[in-house]
Amino acid sequence: MTDAVQIVLAKRPTGDVTPDCFREEKVTLPALGDGQLLIRQRFLSLDPYMRPRMTELRSYTPPFELDKPLTGGSVGEVAESRNSKFAKGDTVMGLLNWSTHTVHDGKGLRKIDPAGVPLSAYLGVLGMPAFTAWYGIQHICKPKAGETVFVSAATGAVGQVAGQLAKLAGARVVGCAGDEDKCVWAVREAGYDACFNHKTEHDVGAVLDKLCPQGIDADFENVGGRIFHAVFERLNNFGRVAFCGAISEYQDQTPMAGPPKMFTIVQRRLTLQGFIVSDHVALMGEFVSEVGGLAKDGKLKSRETVIDGLARAPEAFMGLLRGENFGKLVVKIA
Repeated sequence: MTDAVQIVLAKRPTGDVTPDCFREEKVTLPALGDGQLLIRQRFLSLDPYMRPRMTELRSYTPPFELDKPLTGGSVGEVAESRNSKFAKGDTVMGLLNWSTHTVHDGKGLRKIDPAGVPLSAYLGVLGMPAFTAWYGIQHICKPKAGETVFVSAATGAVGQVAGQLAKLAGARVVGCAGDEDKCVWAVREAGYDACFNHKTEHDVGAVLDKLCPQGIDADFENVGGRIFHAVFERLNNFGRVAFCGAISEYQDQTPMAGPPKMFTIVQRRLTLQGFIVSDHVALMGEFVSEVGGLAKDGKLKSRETVIDGLARAPEAFMGLLRGENFGKLVVKIA
């Protein structure tokens, strides 16, 4: 048996997530049964989409259970195994508890190579965020040379990759972020043609008119709210929207209304598609071949924020919802 520290959902938030929504517990994990393995976790991924799962609503599936460990993407090392597919010492990634150790049945776990790149990269530029960006750009936005693509949360874990992939396709790429330094990085390092600070630019429509004078052909949407409303009004005929997230709305107690004049969808023959990338895991091999190669060759820039210690995961997650991270947010557990 192994002693572990885990963080559970203590109560469901109403409005902003607060520290009392979390509780740290010390537990003794049971001995392994046949087919199980014990994983010593190294890095934990924090994702804003976890916020709606903390609220018990039928539209968010599956919701987190009260008084049970929160879960997220994680990288770890097999400490003990009674599963023939995994050996002690293997490095694995998968959906694991917010915990120092997790007992797992092996389903959904993937072995990874710990050599060559930092382990945390498998939760960012080589992991689910980049896979999300790749799917949304390649299969929904489908940018063409000369088109204009807008990416909200341009330097987030997903947005930073989405913008670069659109640029590689030959599009003109414009983004927004919540900090001047992030905007500078987006242009100088990630290759965006322009990026504006949505926290200081209060007339988003006017900024978009200036930066996207020919309108917007595709939108990779991470933020929602007033930013998406302004983008929606400027979508060109046959525009495409890959609706990945709406972080500006996750903490709203009253749902925000959609953009006015929804008949625009018909008039301009728009495509608006929401997606969750776990529905498309069959394409993971194609993604790894294409984007993994770009990342390992240094052709794809990425940033990450690393928080040290599992105990700081709740604080880090609340900061994520306020936009305090730069790039992918991960917690170093061990």
